[in-house]
Amino acid sequence: MLTVSALTLNILAALVWYVGGTVLLIKGSSLLVEAHTLRPEMYWIWIVIAAGLCFGSLKGVFIFSKSCQNNLVRIRSLNQPKVWQIFRPWFFVFLAAMITTGATMSRMAHNNYFFLIGVAILDLSIAVALLWSSNIFWKQKAFSK
Repeated sequence: MLTVSALTLNILAALVWYVGGTVLLIKGSSLLVEAHTLRPEMYWIWIVIAAGLCFGSLKGVFIFSKSCQNNLVRIRSLNQPKVWQIFRPWFFVFLAAMITTGATMSRMAHNNYFFLIGVAILDLSIAVALLWSSNIFWKQKAFSK
């Protein structure tokens, strides 16, 4: 009942990683545009972009890549994978909490230049970490049978 292949779970996990990274990249960019609209004379936006790239790369290499790799190992070990086993149950709870927190912070940041900058750094760094660590799907040959 709803049994899928490990390959299908790998593809779904990769899609979650790519969609999450893309959504956060767009969200972070829109926060930077709003911040620039509030104070066009400020140059923090370039620092935010650089910080997001740096922090995101570090998170991608040292945290997200390991998490991604562990998930692929777990998926390979499943005997009869089910669609809902794409991630561990606690991950879904964590993901829901992070989405809710991120959306709340973004709403609270409107019209506050420095809060917008702070949330943008967070969003951009997580986006870069997700996109950076997605190379694990290709290195581990997650898409091959």
